[in-house]
Amino acid sequence: QVQLQESGGGLVQAGGSLRLSCAASGRTFSSYAMGWFRRAPGKEREFVSGMTSIGYNTYYADYADSVKGRFTISRDNAKNTVYLQMNSLEPEDTAVYYCAAVRPSSRTVAVGTSPRNYDYWGQGTQVTVSS
Repeated sequence: QVQLQESGGGLVQAGGSLRLSCAASGRTFSSYAMGWFRRAPGKEREFVSGMTSIGYNTYYADYADSVKGRFTISRDNAKNTVYLQMNSLEPEDTAVYYCAAVRPSSRTVAVGTSPRNYDYWGQGTQVTVSS
């Protein structure tokens, strides 16, 4: 069983930055595919970013078109933590952000962009961007 805990959300003005963190339990974290999703009020949960292992400590990352060039996903395997650096935030980025994880398998040869691709979820952290 993998447990995920997000942190780093908050209130920020448009144009500002936040860094979300997701701390994970588990001894084989480095091989897990990780993802960030968000759910805005009245909307479905949507993919933001993800990364999957393509070799020893080598990862491929992908982003939703709406955040490309503004958000960066990264991980520190020594700390069992994945990050989402969010720059140039816009009011449209306001949502609850969720961290997700899945063990390596045939499902993780590419970055999963559907919530169904992931087995483990955090509780979420609120990000609010004011205009």
